[in-house]
Amino acid sequence: MYNWDINEEKLKKDSDVYRIWKIEQLVNYSLGLEKINEKELREYWLNLEIDPMRRSFLSLALNGG
Repeated sequence: MYNWDINEEKLKKDSDVYRIWKIEQLVNYSLGLEKINEKELREYWLNLEIDPMRRSFLSLALNGG
């Protein structure tokens, strides 16, 4: 994934902030062919700022119905 407007090296200094940012980017913009890590998605679920419709869809997908 490449995002031109963020200094990823600076974000990587705080691993939680970086992981949250990366998951949000993948969910909201689906950059590249990279897949979302389900374990990390579940771990940071409450901290993610994502579109409400996408959150509903992902919640259904993660919880099986």
